[in-house]
Amino acid sequence: MSETRIIKPQPISGFPEWLPEEKLVEDHVLRIIREEYERYGFTPIETAAVERREILTAKGIVEKEIYALSRLAAGEGEDASTDMALHFDLTVPTARYVAQNAARLTFPFRRYQIQKVWRGERPQAGRFREFYQADIDVIGNGSLGLLNDAEIPCVINAIFARIGIGEFVIRINNRK
Repeated sequence: MSETRIIKPQPISGFPEWLPEEKLVEDHVLRIIREEYERYGFTPIETAAVERREILTAKGIVEKEIYALSRLAAGEGEDASTDMALHFDLTVPTARYVAQNAARLTFPFRRYQIQKVWRGERPQAGRFREFYQADIDVIGNGSLGLLNDAEIPCVINAIFARIGIGEFVIRINNRK
């Protein structure tokens, strides 16, 4: 006689699950972000959730923070491992996307992207392994004017004001 094993259902730490009222709030915030991005002339793109490992690790990202993909089982003569991994942010997929599609894009390319990303970090208060990243970029094929840099805090200000988070400060860093 086979023994029945009882598995206690519980979520995996760092991978959020929302109750309906929480999901409605998340959807509302994401809708405001999309509306403001588009109001400022940014257009949406979406890239695959997976990238080749070699692409994700090319800039020296710590591999232990990347979730690699593999199949649970492989067919005869096949390897269950793959060369794919979940993206940990949207920068690498965006760079690949622009490089592959440069001939079909209009520059400066004003894009926004709101997608889930995955990081192999230890979850703690306010930090998850799976979360949405909301990005905007102005990508040029030459020099870009300072107006492009100045516009980003304006977009952030509009979003925060509409969400109603209260008082906030936007700090600007200059790598020079």
